[in-house]
Amino acid sequence: MQKNYAKQIAGAILIAGLLIAGAILLRGNTAASPLKQDGNNDVATDIKLDPVSKDDHILGNPTAKVVIVEYTDSECPFCKRFHETMGSVIEQRGEKIAWVYRHYPIAQLHPKSFHESEAMECAWEQGGNEAFWKYTDELYARTESNNKLDVAELPKIAEDIGLDLNSFNSCLSGGKQKSRVQAYMDSGDKAGVSGTPISFILKNGKVVDIIGGAYPIETVLQKIDAALK
Repeated sequence: MQKNYAKQIAGAILIAGLLIAGAILLRGNTAASPLKQDGNNDVATDIKLDPVSKDDHILGNPTAKVVIVEYTDSECPFCKRFHETMGSVIEQRGEKIAWVYRHYPIAQLHPKSFHESEAMECAWEQGGNEAFWKYTDELYARTESNNKLDVAELPKIAEDIGLDLNSFNSCLSGGKQKSRVQAYMDSGDKAGVSGTPISFILKNGKVVDIIGGAYPIETVLQKIDAALK
């Protein structure tokens, strides 16, 4: 009887531990939408989102009235999925919208992601927006997520997309882009970001909707088309 009771207690403790761990992991892979809680699902009016500028990484139409500003973590599996989704969205709506990529690596879950963000910025430093997107797309394609990308792949990606390897390595090893990555994270904190991926849909510079998580492409297109009307 006592042995069975002890087993029941041990099992309960194990289940509780798994639930807590799951909740912690979930925080880093999905993002709660900062919406009003009054039942009408309006977007909160006090979101302090930094305006899109020439220093942002933009894909699509840079003069578009509808812009999707995404905060993301390169080692988050949901971010990897949503990166592919947004690539398809740009293929279908790229003339009408812009996609803005902003770093939000969550070091507690993915210690490698901040360094990967630095690598993306080192690609940008050397080759501008075009090199940034080539490098970023390839990094997402190669990583298996959850901190599994070998750090040795970072210079390989740079070389494969035609960057000068010595300049890239110097930038990355010297931590030249740390402050730039941190600035993106600070802007995410100011906007209320607590998990990734999270995307703010802007129309004429105003937040009109939020995609909190790795929504399927059908839902994303519906939200974009609603903003385009």
